[in-house]
Amino acid sequence: MSSESGPTNSTTPVPVPFAEALAVLRAAAEETRLRILALLAEGELSVSDLTDILGQSQPRISRHLKLLVESGLIERHREGAWAFFRLREAAMGFVEPLIAALDRVAPPLSEDRARLDSVRTQRAEAAQAFFARLAPKWDGLRSLHVPETTVEAAVLDVLGDRPIRHVVDLGTGTGKMLGLLAPLAGRATGLDSSHAMLSVARANLERLGLSRVDLRQGDIHAPPFGRGGFDLVVLHQVLHYLDDPARALREAARLVAPGGRLLVVDFAPHTLEQLRESQAHRRLGFAADQIAGWLVQAGLGDVESRDLAPEDGTELPLTVTLWLAHDASAGIGADHSERAVA
Repeated sequence: MSSESGPTNSTTPVPVPFAEALAVLRAAAEETRLRILALLAEGELSVSDLTDILGQSQPRISRHLKLLVESGLIERHREGAWAFFRLREAAMGFVEPLIAALDRVAPPLSEDRARLDSVRTQRAEAAQAFFARLAPKWDGLRSLHVPETTVEAAVLDVLGDRPIRHVVDLGTGTGKMLGLLAPLAGRATGLDSSHAMLSVARANLERLGLSRVDLRQGDIHAPPFGRGGFDLVVLHQVLHYLDDPARALREAARLVAPGGRLLVVDFAPHTLEQLRESQAHRRLGFAADQIAGWLVQAGLGDVESRDLAPEDGTELPLTVTLWLAHDASAGIGADHSERAVA
């Protein structure tokens, strides 16, 4: 299928050349491949997932997947030693009506869906067990600053009601920000270096009914995305773990589309040295003008900042700061000034 530069709206499909349509229909016109397409319409899956669901050998499933990739119907991405498959965005307008026309409540699709639910349950249980081992650290970290609900409300307030076409959450971790922002966006993508954390994020998002969020494994210092592909880029509680946060911001700024925005959420400066050892923090917070300066150097402008002070009585309190920067090339914030959000 022909690639598209922007998100594809499935209600207004792009016309498909006859030869491409014929090739796509030939690729889909086989029982196992059509079942695979129906399953991938529910969200991305690995070869192992599909092998378990369809009850076929891995070589056989891999051959079918190869044909579907070559036809342009699906795409493959690696996550460490794993490979995940999803419906290709540019093909959605062509594939979704085909899938929607199928009887999903009768065999074999009903049986496939039941086994898919079982696979997702197993995935969620494994993710929950993994997260339970990390829970003491995560809960300890959360207790240090303002409640998550307060931070999330501030994020939504700062972003306002401006439409979000495509958001990427860099260092997505357990997918907390994606759970908040994906329902508001046309498309949503998460990036993290840890396959284990992506497994947790995948289970969390599926539980929220957000199974078609695009999760990628990759380095935040070298994100595997093209320049200017996202109108909202988010780094939530990530920079204080990094050796070179300025570089991460430069790479994040590269992803911002013309007229787009970059949101940073992190700690204000503090003196809790013990967090270097107990929570692997590399940096003890950031001054408002430090982050603003890095964002301006990265080519962004009109940097807004907001401090969220912890409630009285919070043990070892930390202030959370939000920074929102705009793409300067669109004429927003041409003076590169920093101002506080009211």
